[in-house]
Amino acid sequence: MNSTSRKVQWTVWGGLALIILTIGVIFLSTQIKARTSPLPVLGRVTDFHLTNQLGGVVTLDTLRGKVWVADIIFTRCPGPCREMTRRMKELHAALPTSERLKLITLTTDPEFDTPTVLKSYGEQFGAPSDRWWFLTGAKDEIARLAIDGLKLTALEKTPEARTNANDLFIHSTYFIVVDQSGRLRTVIEAMNPGAQKEAVQAIVGLLGEKNP
Repeated sequence: MNSTSRKVQWTVWGGLALIILTIGVIFLSTQIKARTSPLPVLGRVTDFHLTNQLGGVVTLDTLRGKVWVADIIFTRCPGPCREMTRRMKELHAALPTSERLKLITLTTDPEFDTPTVLKSYGEQFGAPSDRWWFLTGAKDEIARLAIDGLKLTALEKTPEARTNANDLFIHSTYFIVVDQSGRLRTVIEAMNPGAQKEAVQAIVGLLGEKNP
C-alpha cells in the first residue's frame, strides 16, 4: 500500500471516528438532560377521604410533603392485580428509605376490600404498613382520587362480560407518581420491563425537589 492510499485510509477512519464520537457526545448529553430536566406537571390531585388497611384516615393533607406512587387493584382479581402488587413490592425494595415517600394501592372493590381484607392481602406481599398503604372507602371517594385525580381507569364489568365470578373490573396497570404538593408528575406502565428503573428515577428526582 502506497503512502497516498494510507493517507486516504487514515482520513476515512479518522472521519468515521469523529462521527462516532460526535454521536456519542450528543447521545450522552441527551441522556443527561433527560435525567436532569424536571418532570412536567400533568395535573393536580384534589382532596379525598379514604381509609387504609390499619383503619387510619388518609386525605390529601396526610400525603402533603410526601412523594407517592399509586396503583389500583382489587384483591379477588383473577387478572393482573397480583402481578401489579408484586411489581410494587419490587419497586418498594428498590427505593431509598425516606419518611417523605409513600406507596399507595387503591381498590376498585370497596364492598369486598375492607381494611381487614386489605391488611391480609398486603401481608401476603410483605408490605410494610407504615410506608405502603392500601386504601378503601366510599366508591365516590375512590373515583375522585383514582379517576379524577390520578387519571386511572376503573370500570365495573357487566354480568354478561364477566368470564368468572371474580372478573369484576377493568382497570389501569399504571404506576402514577405524585409530588410533595399533590401534583401528578408521571405515568408509568407497570408491566413494562423498564418500569421499575423509570419509577425510581422519577421518585428520587422528586424527593430532591423543593416543596413549592
